[in-house]
Amino acid sequence: MKSILLIDDDINFTEVASHIMEYLGHIVCVAVTVKEAQEWLQHNDYDHVFIDFMLPDGSGLHVYDYMVKNGKKSRCTFITGNPKIKTAISDITGPNVDYLMKPIEREDIENALKPKKKTTPPAKKAASSPSQKQTPAIAPNAHFDCLIGESPAMKKLYKMIERVARSSANVMLMGESGVGKELVAQALHNASDYEGDLIATNCGGLSKELIGSELFGHEKGSFTGATGQKQGVFERAQSGTLFLDEVTEMPIDMQPNLLRVLETKRVSRVGGTQEIPINCRVVSATNRTLEEIAQDNILREDIYFRLAVFPINIPPLRERKEDIPLLVNTFLTELNQEHQESFAVTTSQMGSFINHDWPGNVRELRHTLHRAFIMSEPGTKQLEVPSSFASPFSNAKNNHNSAIVSAGKTIEEVEKTLIYATLKEVDGNKTMAADMLGISTKTLYNRLHAYGEPL
Repeated sequence: MKSILLIDDDINFTEVASHIMEYLGHIVCVAVTVKEAQEWLQHNDYDHVFIDFMLPDGSGLHVYDYMVKNGKKSRCTFITGNPKIKTAISDITGPNVDYLMKPIEREDIENALKPKKKTTPPAKKAASSPSQKQTPAIAPNAHFDCLIGESPAMKKLYKMIERVARSSANVMLMGESGVGKELVAQALHNASDYEGDLIATNCGGLSKELIGSELFGHEKGSFTGATGQKQGVFERAQSGTLFLDEVTEMPIDMQPNLLRVLETKRVSRVGGTQEIPINCRVVSATNRTLEEIAQDNILREDIYFRLAVFPINIPPLRERKEDIPLLVNTFLTELNQEHQESFAVTTSQMGSFINHDWPGNVRELRHTLHRAFIMSEPGTKQLEVPSSFASPFSNAKNNHNSAIVSAGKTIEEVEKTLIYATLKEVDGNKTMAADMLGISTKTLYNRLHAYGEPL
């Protein structure tokens, strides 16, 4: 039995969470503000403290800071609805703090309360050091036969895939370059009941003259070089899934033709007169932000709403770093099997992979590991990992965390920056921002009012 302090201003959540914790045999005290939490901590010691990141009168970091200054040794778990918070505050709190992402299930609380396994340091050997210890290969579970990751961000993605897969709704995948949008499209197809194939085409890699033929097909003799009849990708994806990658790179004057197909579910080949019925789910993808799509006139509004019936944001790798060991071991195992080698990653090398921000995401991680594999001496187990993973794109993208956390910033400044970053991500929608931050809309409005924002 453990004594627990639960700090959260969401009454509905605290009622459910308290009931779960008590059912598991623990004693629970509840605080809804920083002040109330400090009063509990002043007179009591707790085995475990669950702290909501944002509270009505301050940040959960104020509670954590109070605990550190007063020598409280309780195990801490931060509660949040936004994966950015974990990345933002990990530099402040250190590695010994856990995190839970809302919505939280009973299993999440149960796992958080389990004692951490203590590792016994290995016996010293004259010819080795801790930094050279090899990390054991982890056999990952490939979700939907293609996706690797067990982080909260990926579990949220899996849940969205499962839900939309049961429908026929068109899906738009949004995310930075290299996050694996085509793999998510494959996962959607695998999770669905469609009997046809997954057909993929890159709208950004086709010339303006050929995109109509690629999408809709053409009849023999319809243009110079059309020596035979050709089916377009819509026809080839019949009873299956059509993946339109880089859809925002499609010429704007071709988009009305795409809109008509999406609305009528019928396609006419270039040079043809017959309309052919089609039946497929369209999954599109873009690395553009919503702001760019809306402001830069790169995608018609009516096209967007036809394609993005169910939009899905794919998290960048820096927001799910706990998945990096799984990905590294998966890629390295594939390379070892292909080339009959037995290279392994040491503990210090794995630390380097985890600490890098990977502006090119999973694609960059895979290519970096492949380069290291090529540079390693065949027949040995030592992987030659470069001392730096810097790339031409790092300077433009490696400041995501520093925009929120940097030396000398106060807790209030960290919280303010995070709120504005979240509002920007949801185009100023305060209800969505409050939900992502795991706070009430009233608390968000109070914070903005304190910042001097007009409401």
